[in-house]
This record gives sequence, C-alpha cells and structure tokens, in this order.
Amino acid sequence: MKNIITGKDVEYVAKLSRLKLKEDEKQKFTHQLNAILMYIDKLNELDTSKIEPTSQVIPLQNVRRKDVVQPSVSIEDALKNAPDKEQGYFRVPPIIE
Repeated sequence: MKNIITGKDVEYVAKLSRLKLKEDEKQKFTHQLNAILMYIDKLNELDTSKIEPTSQVIPLQNVRRKDVVQPSVSIEDALKNAPDKEQGYFRVPPIIE
C-alpha cells in the first residue's frame, strides 16, 4: 500500500472540518481510511485498458406518463386555511424593503 493515513492526517482533516474527535474516534477513522485505501489499491490492479470510459454505469431512461387533464383545487378551497388572503391570493409579509 502506497498511502498510509496516520492519526496526524485524521487530526488535520478533522481540524479542517471543524470536528472534535475523541482519541478512540481518531483511531477508528485512521483504520477505516486505511482500509478504503487498501481497497482502492486492490481495484487499481485491474486491467481496465480495454474498457471504454462511461459517464453512467446504468442506462438511464426517462419514465413519462401521458398528460391527463384533471380538475384542480378551486381557489376557495386552496385559500380555505390561509391565515391571510386578498383578492384570491395568499397574502404574505413583504420581504424586500
């Protein structure tokens, strides 16, 4: 394994992330990050020279439904529980001065 994560590396990343880690958490994360790097090293052993690069592993397909005109909620029903309404619209406090 080329890259080895040390406790100092974990402390540095925690500091950048503004995380306060306990000593046992530092050890746990050091072990986990090294395990991840070992797995990536194992993946790097695979010969991928004959495999085309892909942007999407699983083919995407749009799922569409037909537009069907249906009755919608009336203005009165939509405004029924509004705390404040005016001329058929929701009335809200201004946010731009």
